[in-house]
Amino acid sequence: MQSILVTGGAGFIGSHTCLLLLKQGYEVFIFDSFINSSEKSTEKILLTLQAENLELREKLHLIKGDLKDAKDIEKVFQLCLKLKRMILAVIHFAGLKSVHESTLEPLSYWENNVSGTINLLKVMKKYNCKNIVFSSSATVYRTTSKNLLNENDICKPINPYGNNKLTIENILGDLFKKDPLEWRIACLRYFNPVGANELGYLGEDPKVKTNNIFPQITKVALGRMNRIKIFGSDWPTPDGTGIRDYIHVMDVAEGHISTLNYLLQKQPQILTLNLGTGIGTSVREFIKIFEKVNNVEIPFCVEERRPGDNAFVVADNSLAKLILNWAPKRNIEDICRDGWNWQLKNPNGY
Repeated sequence: MQSILVTGGAGFIGSHTCLLLLKQGYEVFIFDSFINSSEKSTEKILLTLQAENLELREKLHLIKGDLKDAKDIEKVFQLCLKLKRMILAVIHFAGLKSVHESTLEPLSYWENNVSGTINLLKVMKKYNCKNIVFSSSATVYRTTSKNLLNENDICKPINPYGNNKLTIENILGDLFKKDPLEWRIACLRYFNPVGANELGYLGEDPKVKTNNIFPQITKVALGRMNRIKIFGSDWPTPDGTGIRDYIHVMDVAEGHISTLNYLLQKQPQILTLNLGTGIGTSVREFIKIFEKVNNVEIPFCVEERRPGDNAFVVADNSLAKLILNWAPKRNIEDICRDGWNWQLKNPNGY
């Protein structure tokens, strides 16, 4: 049985990916500090599997720890040795992830995200685990046009969070250059993951304040906020609001599985791939679709543009389609339906 270590595996994208890893027959070791996630998500993973008549509890292991402490990471590898397992690969989600918070606490972001990743890579190397899929972000790009963003476009982040992601990509690139015959590395730049698993057990439950559109929409729909804020109505777009590439979290999770399987079957290499739909949806369009699909009203107000925002941020996903034979299967309507289903079944989160 092949074992996979998933850092940040209790989080939003991590938990959905762990669900699919288990269904694919992998043994999963989740390593999480629970700073912005819940231990309950692992039970929700198992409930989802049970609803599909799969009993895989013995294949899921949960270890609490912090990447800032290399000894915590070593405990996972030592546990695997005791269980006579070997970690085949790491899917690395763990890290602080609020763009706004990163501007307020840049040192904390550099320590957690970059230093934590360096600790992880050192321990991986020590235990001869040299396969990693890294959770990067579209925030690494400089977006100045209405063109789809491809992997060769200019990377020039405008906030510490984006700088963290690009720095980690560079570290991984340097690592590969040093040992190109040993490392299998993929950096996945995804755009706006939203939605939830369709059964409604797993979803997005951020512990820290977020300006992401979907959690705000559902809070308004639940009556916990009066209205959603739209930042700017004078962008050079058809309706004046920003256009983004919203991708269903299950499509993102499937992208990670496809990437992992590809790496493990191929020769050592380093990949950088976008995970997006290639379809742009404006903020106003998103709100209207949510209202129509779920038969709820979402009042909104318009405020000034936020520093660092852009008019158009949409992925060119052709390279991921070509290399991975992967493509998004779900649309905005599915996102709105599944995300609202999760929120209705879990009005207080986990």
